[in-house]
Amino acid sequence: MALNEALLAEWDQEMVGTRKVLERIPDAQHGWAPHAKSMTLGKLGSHVATMGMWAEVTCGDEVFDFATAKMPAAPATTAALVAQHDEWSARGRAAIAAMSDEAMLRSWTLKNGTHVMFTRPRPVVLRSFVMNHLIHHRAQLTVYLRLLDIPVPGLYGPTADER
Repeated sequence: MALNEALLAEWDQEMVGTRKVLERIPDAQHGWAPHAKSMTLGKLGSHVATMGMWAEVTCGDEVFDFATAKMPAAPATTAALVAQHDEWSARGRAAIAAMSDEAMLRSWTLKNGTHVMFTRPRPVVLRSFVMNHLIHHRAQLTVYLRLLDIPVPGLYGPTADER
C-alpha cells in the first residue's frame, strides 16, 4: 500500500467528522469565547475549516514561511466556514493523492523568516501537524458547543446527544 493511500483513509473519516462539528456552530455565536485567553468560536472554527490547506501546502513546496505567506480570511458565517472546509479538505485530499512515495518521504520545513520551527518527513507532518492538529482543535470546538448547550455530533461513535 502506498503511503498516501494509508493517509487518505484516515483523512476522509476526519474530514466528515469535522464538517459535522462545523455545521453546528451558530452564526450568532461566532464572537463567543469561553475565556479571555481563548479563541472566539468563529476564529477557532475558521482555523479548523482551513486545516486542509496545510495538507496542500505540505504536499506542494518543501518549505512554508509564515513571514511571506498569505493566510485565508476568516469567514463570517457558518455556511461560509463549511464551504471553506469543503474546499480545503478536497484540495488537501487531492494533494495527498497525487504524492508518490518518493516525494512523500522528502522533508518539509515550517519557518517564520529565519526561525525554523521544524523539519520533518511529509508523512509525519501530515499526521502530526495537519491531522492531529485538526483533531485537537476540533475537540476544542466540541467543548465550546457543549458549553453553549449545542448538541455535540458523534465523531467516533454516538455522543450523549445522539444515541
